[in-house]
Amino acid sequence: MEFLREGDHFICCRPDRLARSTVELLKLVEGMTARGVVVKLLSMDIDTSSATGKLMLTLLGGVAAFERDLMLERQLHGIAAAKAAGKYKGRQPTARAKSKEVLALVADGKSVADIVRSTGISRASAYRIIATG
Repeated sequence: MEFLREGDHFICCRPDRLARSTVELLKLVEGMTARGVVVKLLSMDIDTSSATGKLMLTLLGGVAAFERDLMLERQLHGIAAAKAAGKYKGRQPTARAKSKEVLALVADGKSVADIVRSTGISRASAYRIIATG
């Protein structure tokens, strides 16, 4: 974004890939437009160089934010229903289940890279387990 100059075209596939809210989307586009940059959204064939394009961006950005909010609302209701039915327990910890193995490898003098390769956990998880001992 910092390197965009007057006359450039900023091309994005969908507005939800550019911003999470309509306000954020409009601020980004307004900032780019003020610098002389044309914003194009491919999925909706929107070009902000015209008044119609700006109107469509605002309307469709609002609709996209509304759809996202509805999806999150449905997701929360679904999780609550699954929890009430005893079917949802959350994500199972994967790295913590290997804590003993990681600490044993550390005691054997293995490097973090070796631990990551042999256990299949991430480097960050390995460091977290080592730090908490």
